[in-house]
Amino acid sequence: MRLRARPLAVAGVLLLLAATGSAYWLRQGREREGGYVVEPVERGSIAAVVTATGTVNPVTTVQVGTYVSGPIRAIYKDFNSEVKRGELVAKIDPASFDVKVRSAEANVATARARVQKDRADLALKKLGLDRSRQLLAKRFISQNDLDTADSNYSQAVAQLAVDEASVKQAQADLEAARINLAYTDITSPVDGVVVSRNVDVGQTVAASFQTPTLFLIAQDLTKMQVNASVSESDIGGVGEGQPATFRVDAYPEKDFAGRVRQVRNSPITVQNVVTYDVVIAVDNPRFELRPGMTATVTITTAERADVLKVPLRALRFRPEADAPGAPPAADGTREPGGPSRVWVLGGERSLRPVEIRTGAHDDRWAELLSGDLHPGDRLVISYRRAETAAVTQPPPFAGGGRRYR
Repeated sequence: MRLRARPLAVAGVLLLLAATGSAYWLRQGREREGGYVVEPVERGSIAAVVTATGTVNPVTTVQVGTYVSGPIRAIYKDFNSEVKRGELVAKIDPASFDVKVRSAEANVATARARVQKDRADLALKKLGLDRSRQLLAKRFISQNDLDTADSNYSQAVAQLAVDEASVKQAQADLEAARINLAYTDITSPVDGVVVSRNVDVGQTVAASFQTPTLFLIAQDLTKMQVNASVSESDIGGVGEGQPATFRVDAYPEKDFAGRVRQVRNSPITVQNVVTYDVVIAVDNPRFELRPGMTATVTITTAERADVLKVPLRALRFRPEADAPGAPPAADGTREPGGPSRVWVLGGERSLRPVEIRTGAHDDRWAELLSGDLHPGDRLVISYRRAETAAVTQPPPFAGGGRRYR
């Protein structure tokens, strides 16, 4: 008798599951009446959101490089070290630059000595020119001798000017050598934290063609930003000042709040997919966010409170011409950008079209801006199709199992 009661128990379980499914369907606010599936007009809140993925980055990141080449002699700051503006973080071996400075100083001294020699020669040529003029007046020399003395004096003046210019050139070379020597001290240009160090002691850096990056310094890690990639289909509703929330894998249960600070117009195309960079500013007082974290971002583009809202499925419903209660020639065509049409289920399974305009919408509801609708009006969202369920009997026990009599 116990074995014969098993099919009844199974049937009871199936009936319980069917009743539970029906109750869940009714809790979703959908009713099946008159051959249509309807959903009522409701009053409530709507929040239109855009989702995207992005990366957490410092607001200001400075790449510290070197202007001169040479081996790294010492490193004074490491990862996560706090630095001040002008503080020494590394040093390049200055030996070769010291030699260039001393050579430039010697060139300056040589140029200045040459100028002194030129001035003495110029004074002598001036005396010779004056003497030649006196002798010519007494007719002791010819005019040619005076012309020669005058030419020698002019050449001495020119030579003095050339050597004085050489002094300036040598001084400029000395200043350049001293600047290059100063560049062997790698200092921080800002107050911040060392995020990355790309060199070690003894490593040779070459700055001939491109300035190498030695350190990456984040100016202020208490102020971070999320660079989110928003698709071109969603970027139209995103604007500066909109609230945003995001989560990172390190804190999966915590929402970080921020605001859209910038919507960049430069498109980013990857495999024919166009996205735009949206910058979201966020405070990081506890240093929970770290550079490079992947963020899942939700941007609230519109928010409406206590408004009438209609289901989006009602906007897509179009009755068939031979549907029960449908008006004649109900094609449901609409001009782009014009009002939408929904269908209200009335008495005796009749359909009443209503022209409406909608505003903000989420993934299920749309804000009702205008239209003859009221809370509780039943909007048709689809047809109730005939459902057939084939009840199959379990196969009899095959051989190999345990048999009961």
